[in-house]
Amino acid sequence: MTNRPPLSRDRVLRAAIELADSTGIESLSMRRLAQELDVVPMALYKHVANKDELLDGMLDTVVGAIEAPGHDTDWKTAVRRRILSARQTMLRHRWASRAIETRQAPTPAVLAYLDSVIGMFRRGGLSVDLTHHVMHALGSRVLGFTQELYTTGPQAGPPPPELALAFPHVAEVAAAAAHENGSVVGSGCDDQFEFEFALDLMLDGFERLHEQRWTPGRS
Repeated sequence: MTNRPPLSRDRVLRAAIELADSTGIESLSMRRLAQELDVVPMALYKHVANKDELLDGMLDTVVGAIEAPGHDTDWKTAVRRRILSARQTMLRHRWASRAIETRQAPTPAVLAYLDSVIGMFRRGGLSVDLTHHVMHALGSRVLGFTQELYTTGPQAGPPPPELALAFPHVAEVAAAAAHENGSVVGSGCDDQFEFEFALDLMLDGFERLHEQRWTPGRS
């Protein structure tokens, strides 16, 4: 007789996260999860009512583990650390960003995370109006992910000549993303660099607007 730990909500959620990490969110089902836990599917419903509640719980577990910066840093440093910590979490759990986008409403942990970031801007002295627009500008980047304009992979490289002729400016920029094979970055763009580059540009811009006492309607 095996000495298995008792089934609990936490154990169900962590097993589901491990399954999604290893096989992808598409393969996650209550039946598959029950097999992983070596229980009958009905046993899961004592802890999660359905797959939607399972996904919400998984997201809350993942987002709730994002490391928070200390309170002894300025607002821009604190926001930067918080967002880059979120990015590392999203890279460890690559299904989570897609799951966040598909939820009809933010989960409690996502709301708590967003509230913490907004609080950093407000404690830094940014007005409510500026913070409102800042959060719009950051979009999903505030949670550490964004859709990349230039995807990388085996096919990355200069576009075909016919496309380069039709769209010369796109071709010029796309070609610049194809690094030499000897580069430490490797082929394609360095996603982490691109993410931090854009984040730093935005944070610098937010800081300038704050210093200029920006208000809506003022250019």
